Amino acid sequence: MLNIVLVEPEIPNNTGNIGRLCVGTESRLHLIHPFGFVINDKNLKRSGLDYWVHLDVTEYQNVEEWMQQIPDKSRVFLMSSHAEKSYLETDFQDGDWLVFGKESVGLSKEVLALFDNHLTIPMSKLIRSFNIANSVAFVVGEAKRQIGLKK
Repeated sequence: MLNIVLVEPEIPNNTGNIGRLCVGTESRLHLIHPFGFVINDKNLKRSGLDYWVHLDVTEYQNVEEWMQQIPDKSRVFLMSSHAEKSYLETDFQDGDWLVFGKESVGLSKEVLALFDNHLTIPMSKLIRSFNIANSVAFVVGEAKRQIGLKK
């Protein structure tokens, strides 16, 4: 099972869509406060539809609290448009942690400094970044594909 981590998510619709993706891919969702919305926000529920009740989700008050749950920090992958290594060049394993930052600015330098594995999603120079829900879908899809090949 993959672990999807959203650090300080700001937009409820994105979090709802990612929650739905997690249910569909049997992944766990980890949400790190503060949020830019209330967890019962109607937009969050609308995007997640009626799947939210099936979501394996854990909330943390801060990054430090979340880090206490990680058994192997070498299996944590932080997504950043500034990274040089592509997620397509990475060997994913069941149980990996895929970490995404807030929509407006991504992951902070402080969070990026906590882990060695930084990955990017290749994209045209015409855009600054992909929507976070799309980014999560790209990376989860590739990770699930690789994990499925190993079975």
